[in-house]
Amino acid sequence: MKIRNCIVCWIVLASPAGLAMPALNAVPGGIVQLTLEPIDQPAPTVTFNQRKTLVTQQNGNWITLIGIPLSTKPGEHKAVVQPVGKSRYTIAFDVKPKKYPESYITIKNKRKVNPNPDDMKRIKKERGQLGKDLARWTQQEQIDLDFRLPAKGRMSGVFGSRRFFNKQPRNPHSGLDIAAPKGTAIHAPASGTVIDTGNFFFNGNTILVDHGQGLISGYFHLSAIDVKPGQHINKGDLLGKIGATGRVTGPHLHWNMYLNHTKVDPALFVYDQLTELDDGAKAR
Repeated sequence: MKIRNCIVCWIVLASPAGLAMPALNAVPGGIVQLTLEPIDQPAPTVTFNQRKTLVTQQNGNWITLIGIPLSTKPGEHKAVVQPVGKSRYTIAFDVKPKKYPESYITIKNKRKVNPNPDDMKRIKKERGQLGKDLARWTQQEQIDLDFRLPAKGRMSGVFGSRRFFNKQPRNPHSGLDIAAPKGTAIHAPASGTVIDTGNFFFNGNTILVDHGQGLISGYFHLSAIDVKPGQHINKGDLLGKIGATGRVTGPHLHWNMYLNHTKVDPALFVYDQLTELDDGAKAR
């Protein structure tokens, strides 16, 4: 295996002019972009942590977008590139540290903090179902990366915050929260296909949407679901309505984004639209 010492990830506040791309942030929970082969060659396959990553075109080259898990340690990491008909090689990139804020939340329903044995059986079953859904890979050349905010409201929770429920430490916050009255419409931020819907112990009423090549979006705590598994959706289509189902303190949309089976900061997909939320977005 050849090693290509080409460190090409960086932090940007905006995507290249005229291109619909997420913002890049080479930190745990962020997104790294690597430049690959010219597009006059077949698209290569890229893996990171043994998982395939999204490959698309930009400025005459194939590029890959890699989601960096929150558990990733700062330092040098490598993606494996397999060109068609050629030897594979690696591309090295640096992940920088990031300290996320702390969030202390009081949950009235104590079972949502300390589930009983029957709850745990349900949770274990649901984790298996969600794991299968999020492992989905749809190979397609055209990926809609021009995302829009899925709902209007107040940004009440940011990605990556260290959460404490009733003073007990729990997993970091995995998405972006938009608080709004129950019944507020949630629209598809980009085109895709509905993978799954259902009611889950922690997530409440849930929708998962496949946008292609391991790019998946999730919508949680809904009061209503207006789509069905297998349904193709276009940008702007109604997905459902904001609610307060699952583990919540009030009505809001919890919005997740996944790349290569990894939770990444949804704000990176709509960084230029956060001012459309109220002033709470500016505190991010």
